[in-house]
Amino acid sequence: MPFQKVTPEKLSTAVTRQIEKLVLRGILRPGERLPAERELAEKLGVSRPSLREAVAELQEKGLLTSRAGAGVYVADVLGSAFSEALIRLFAEHDEAVFDYIAFRRDLEGLAACRAAKLASDTDRQVIQTIMDKMEAAHRKTNPADEARLDAEFHMAIIEASHNVIMLHMMRSMFQLLREGVFYNRQVMFKQRTTRGALLDQHRAINTAIQARDAEAAQAAVTAHLNYVEKSLADQQKADRNEAIARQRFEHERSR
Repeated sequence: MPFQKVTPEKLSTAVTRQIEKLVLRGILRPGERLPAERELAEKLGVSRPSLREAVAELQEKGLLTSRAGAGVYVADVLGSAFSEALIRLFAEHDEAVFDYIAFRRDLEGLAACRAAKLASDTDRQVIQTIMDKMEAAHRKTNPADEARLDAEFHMAIIEASHNVIMLHMMRSMFQLLREGVFYNRQVMFKQRTTRGALLDQHRAINTAIQARDAEAAQAAVTAHLNYVEKSLADQQKADRNEAIARQRFEHERSR
């Protein structure tokens, strides 16, 4: 017969599985400190020895790490998808910059579509909260806070798509996303592109997700990143034209 006796799961195993799921789902993040042993044992409703056994197993698996005198932390299981040197290389070469925008357009369009369909009410509240903060930051003279929130807004959509592979892949690329947002905005400001246009595009993305309109959400992300792509291309063309104009000017002055 194919049946086997049912055996109760050890408490430490149940704790291990719960913490693993929290890491997998991106709720516990790399570098995050776990509560103190006594507090965590109480929250989980287990004895401290059972908790210690689970923590030891998770440390062996490389998911948790202890720091002397500081506690237990979620290990840096993500790291960065790219080295600092490669990120700088991407930023300095047009081919990589435009491929990066195309990659974001494809992946984030899908994420927005999924978020519109699958996001919980709380997911949508998170996205709306970040949008509200962007609105407030927009009124400030310094655009740095708005740019930071821009990156967080896009990450919140990825999180709300409820695909753990997409989530961890994009988190590992967060530095590239963050620096890409700052770079894109800096370049676009050169050609007097208004922050208002970018804010309107994020409003459109948010509105579609809040309305659970998957098609509109994907279209809004595509339109936003098409705008970014065109703005960068226009600025590069303007820079080339200016370089030629300077050559003509210098030549004319020397005649």
